[in-house]
Amino acid sequence: MHDFYMSKALLLSLKGVGKTNPNPLVGAVIVKDGKIIGEGYHEYFGGPHAEVNAINNATEDVAGSTLYVTLEPCSHFGKTPPCADLIVKSKISRVVIAVLDPNPIVSGKGVEILKRGNIEVVIGVMEQEARKTNEIFFKYIREKKPFCILKAAMTFDGKTATKTGESKWITNEKSRHYVHELRNKVSGIMVGVDTIISDNPTLTTRLEGEGADAARIIVDSSLKIPLDAKVLNINSPKKTIIATTMMADSKKLQKLRDYENVEVIFTPIMDSRVDLACLFESLGLMGIDSILVEGGSTLNFSVIKEGLADKVIFFIAPKILGGKEAKSPIGGDGFENIEDAVKLRDMSISTFDEDIMIEAYVGEER
Repeated sequence: MHDFYMSKALLLSLKGVGKTNPNPLVGAVIVKDGKIIGEGYHEYFGGPHAEVNAINNATEDVAGSTLYVTLEPCSHFGKTPPCADLIVKSKISRVVIAVLDPNPIVSGKGVEILKRGNIEVVIGVMEQEARKTNEIFFKYIREKKPFCILKAAMTFDGKTATKTGESKWITNEKSRHYVHELRNKVSGIMVGVDTIISDNPTLTTRLEGEGADAARIIVDSSLKIPLDAKVLNINSPKKTIIATTMMADSKKLQKLRDYENVEVIFTPIMDSRVDLACLFESLGLMGIDSILVEGGSTLNFSVIKEGLADKVIFFIAPKILGGKEAKSPIGGDGFENIEDAVKLRDMSISTFDEDIMIEAYVGEER
């Protein structure tokens, strides 16, 4: 029955998507005498943790019960007191944990507190599922660099637009809705300035009810961005970040400093472009734990070449466009040899009506 209750806890954890960053998604279920008496999840950043909510929501005394939780209970004072101490105080008899906390400062210490309190501890139930649920958190807490998802949409013959540049719409409405679900999961959405010039997107999250905007990150080495671009003039709680270099237009830079909710950051120049590796490090230090790259073919190749992508998601529509001038999702200079090709792993396939979505991870498993 461990898997049954842990799966419920994992589903609960997903209710916090888009609200807890850079903290993890955590769900908890309390079981006593074969029935669920309490449930909870981490609802928002800085709020009570899943275990606290489950205990507070319990319909009867939790003493002698079993707690199922998707991540090791915390052992330190942060924005909230340690959950492990509360569990001991509540006289819960057994705690079943999906995965230990990846934070080296606290990993295993919550378990130590529980064991010292004479609580039976089981570790590793549905561990892989729990790791995938918190893949953003696991990378960010270890490396302080954003987890990067590269997304692209293309036709069956690998085109992202017609030879004239028309791209609306390659995929169907359900696929595009899922993209907004992806936007809701991340802290930042990244595009190149050419995408801003050609498409003038808002880069907002449009979901009914609970969608949260991410920071909009524009890669623009010389500040070509039009001052009337939607991303500069949008009413959003999240800022627009323009990553540029010393090649930036000084007059436009001065004007951009007068815009509300717009921040310009500088990186070194790499091959006459923004140094993406440096940019990702800077974004991580700014608290951006995850990025969805929705760039054009040049930016996409640069992200792949620099080894910055952790996952790729390609949508494929059952359409054929043709045209040697029509762009593909990955452009740039390309690799010269087959052996240099970036390897993908753990591929999965889903469908949105007639559209196909292929999801895969990049490189060796960390």
